[in-house]
Amino acid sequence: MSFLRAALVAVLLLVPLTSVPARAADEADWTGPLSTRGRWIVDADGDRFKLRSGNWHGASGTWNGSGSTEDDANHHAGENSGRIPLGLDRAPMDEIIAGFREIGINSIRLPFSNEMIRDSRPVTDDAVAANPSLRGKTPLQVYDVVVRELTAAGLAVILNNHTNTTRWCCGVDGNERWNASQSTAAWETDWLFMANRYKDNKRVVGADLYNEVRRNIWDDPNWGWGNDHDWFAASQRVADRLLLEANPDLLIIVEGINWTGIPIDGFAHERPTLEPVRRLSHTLVDSGKLVYSAHFYDYTGPNHSGATGTGETTDPRYRDLSPSELISVLNRQAFYVASEPDQHFTAPVWISEFGVGGREETGARQRAWFENFVDHLIRMDADFAYWPLVGWHEGRTGNGWALLHWDAAGNRMGVHDGDDWRSAAWTRLTSAQGRTGQVAPVADWSMLSPDHGDFIASRRMRARPDWDPGARKAVCPDGQRLSGLSHTGNRGLCSDVGLSSGTTGAYEVVVDERHVRPGQDWASGYTKLQCPDGFVLTGYSVRGAAVSAALCSAALVGATGGRTVWFDRGDNRGASPKGGDFAYGHYKGQCADDEYAAGIAYTGRVGSGRTPDALYCRRV
Repeated sequence: MSFLRAALVAVLLLVPLTSVPARAADEADWTGPLSTRGRWIVDADGDRFKLRSGNWHGASGTWNGSGSTEDDANHHAGENSGRIPLGLDRAPMDEIIAGFREIGINSIRLPFSNEMIRDSRPVTDDAVAANPSLRGKTPLQVYDVVVRELTAAGLAVILNNHTNTTRWCCGVDGNERWNASQSTAAWETDWLFMANRYKDNKRVVGADLYNEVRRNIWDDPNWGWGNDHDWFAASQRVADRLLLEANPDLLIIVEGINWTGIPIDGFAHERPTLEPVRRLSHTLVDSGKLVYSAHFYDYTGPNHSGATGTGETTDPRYRDLSPSELISVLNRQAFYVASEPDQHFTAPVWISEFGVGGREETGARQRAWFENFVDHLIRMDADFAYWPLVGWHEGRTGNGWALLHWDAAGNRMGVHDGDDWRSAAWTRLTSAQGRTGQVAPVADWSMLSPDHGDFIASRRMRARPDWDPGARKAVCPDGQRLSGLSHTGNRGLCSDVGLSSGTTGAYEVVVDERHVRPGQDWASGYTKLQCPDGFVLTGYSVRGAAVSAALCSAALVGATGGRTVWFDRGDNRGASPKGGDFAYGHYKGQCADDEYAAGIAYTGRVGSGRTPDALYCRRV
């Protein structure tokens, strides 16, 4: 590096510091791994770790899908990443990373494609012109160095499977689903590979499973149908595999569904985002590892694809909504997940993409949307990731969306250089006062949904032999016990509230009434699957809709008396039940917070279907 260039870099590194929160300088001292407590993400010491993130894109591809990949004009906004994080041709990596810290970033969402993992072609010398030590490396090897240097600088890294193929996202492009251009098995294998590759780096904190799941030409993704397009089932399965087979320290980040339906007026179409989570949420084998994610841009809308021309409808875009309308829609589509405590779906929400044009954006509605959206992020004390961090400029003009731009000569243009209208809003966002310090542990509430197969959220029981062959089995996470059941629909609710001792490794599968004491028939005329004294109900199995067996686990609980909670003719969940509606549209029964379920009653009489009719609830 020449003296002149070194001096320029030094100046650029110093100037923006006045716009950064004072806490940014010492955030490198945080300790991984990260986990969750209710709606908050915390570090290994239990302190709140707010994801103030940005997207460093490029490794997942910038090619638009037609023409030569070597021609910059065939890449999004003319910015050719060379199959690696953008900007490494224009600035040294340490300069880019220092820029991230200067503008208040503490974490990076780092996209990759499945194709990148196996791409054996070395990157071109031009693509790493400002980083000659990367010459001759494959894209994955460059990605390795980027991860190493980001984390060495104190930044948290979230791996993001952005696309199947190395090209720009997101349209009808062969990257609509995790299995659009590859098999689900290959996708899972790639994720296990990536999670294992970085598992010794405790600042690689998360796995963002797939980006903007959406419709292709013929088919929609869905949330819970049990077929090959079921994003809920696919994300649930790979999440558990990552925690069990690769890295139990990772946060598992699940985005909502980005688009369903045909974007033509008169046809059903929408952006579901996280709305399906209210009725069907994930329960991972490790509690405290789930984060939900959503994306918002001014040019899209709750029923608008964001297209102009083909695919454009008359539905309002987010920028067309009034501030109050925008808040209402945002809360309905995403923020409710974090703002409603003690629900089966309660979790942190990370807005992992949002952004707007910079210096060249003159649209009043676009600018107003960004200001209003930033205000809501601050209002909700939300975790966020701006898209994108890095871009190109020539003569201070160009795409403009990035917060940091470099030209071909290596001159940087940043959001705080004095002529970017976003600067004040960005400073307001990164310096906003939110929750800090210790976050106390909270009760966990978890949904069981053996809708189409086994739903075993217990590490312990996954390691045991099949305890009811041929039946669909549902088991609470270790440390939780069953709190509620639905009359039909096979759903269950688990919690650890009030059960300070947890459960031990001892368990019993109950298929008859051997533990019902004489004179203590709590559901006369019904078949009762009751746990022995000192055991709590932690699972159940079904064949079709019918109860098959009860799973009981040993715990330090009382065993005197109990009460019967009937729910065969209506809900029976108490006056202010926690956990949320875990079986929408079905009757539900639930024990009180200071009780545990110790038995299930059903009847085989004509027309009953042997579905759960009552729970036996005992005091903890």
